[in-house]
Amino acid sequence: MENKNPSEWYSPKPTLEKVKVQSNWVLTLFSVLVFALSFLFIFSDELDFIFYLVVVLFLHEMGHFLLMKYFKYEDLRMLFIPLMGAFVQGSKKHYSQKESFLVIAAGPFPGVIFGIVVLILAHHYQQNWLLEFSFLFLFLNVINLLPIDPLDGGQLFKLFVRKKRDLFLLVFALLSSLLMITVGYLIESWVLVVFGFLMSFKVRSFQRNYHLRQELDIQGVPYELNYEDLSDQAYHELKQIILAHNPKLKQLESIHGEAAQELIASHVNAALSVPTTRDAGSIFKVVLVVSWLLMVLLPVFLLIGPFFDFTWYFETL
Repeated sequence: MENKNPSEWYSPKPTLEKVKVQSNWVLTLFSVLVFALSFLFIFSDELDFIFYLVVVLFLHEMGHFLLMKYFKYEDLRMLFIPLMGAFVQGSKKHYSQKESFLVIAAGPFPGVIFGIVVLILAHHYQQNWLLEFSFLFLFLNVINLLPIDPLDGGQLFKLFVRKKRDLFLLVFALLSSLLMITVGYLIESWVLVVFGFLMSFKVRSFQRNYHLRQELDIQGVPYELNYEDLSDQAYHELKQIILAHNPKLKQLESIHGEAAQELIASHVNAALSVPTTRDAGSIFKVVLVVSWLLMVLLPVFLLIGPFFDFTWYFETL
């Protein structure tokens, strides 16, 4: 009898068809239109504000987009969400910590710098519209640098964590959710409150991942890799653990058999963590933190310090 390698005892894992997402600027422009109309419905007499808001968000997200394009991210797209904001989506088979830091910083850092330039021009030429434009640029980009999930500051903060990452993500998402709900309630921003509650679903997802990966670590099942690189043996071991954590999925397999395998495979894929190379050195991280502090504090000093006199603006209101 032929002796088989233990890995050959397992049936081949299901093939997952990856849906290719092409950059669709028509869809982006449509989302911009819906975004603008949603704000126009609430602020019908604030056309200037809505225009400034769209420009600020577009330039912010374009910073992320261009750097992701430069680092060869796949499936790139930019979309605006009505009454919420905008985002750029993309993926890689293997991430670099250094590249990820730069991609995240490429939105708010240039946004703050551009806002400061516009602020100087507004003060020099005493133009109300330029001053209002700069205020919005600085406010949105500085707020975005706060270490709160899912803001860019929160994404930067999470990249620093290496050990016990899943537990950190769980606690961080929970605190961010509670903070958003509290702040939204205090300033009577129900959009912020609703967003905070929506984040609670993300907290639940992190909790499931935390418990699942705890068991994977105990059993020595690899999960920091892409689905394509997952061996058939590791797939079936991971599958059994996922089914044990998800009785409904296990019941679905018992009823539908092979028809449920693609769905189960998608759950296995979701449990995997895309590999990340820790290539950001100490000096790079120090420069990043100093830059982050500068981007947050410099606009505050410029606005409340003795550097600019904005009495001319208030006299025209």
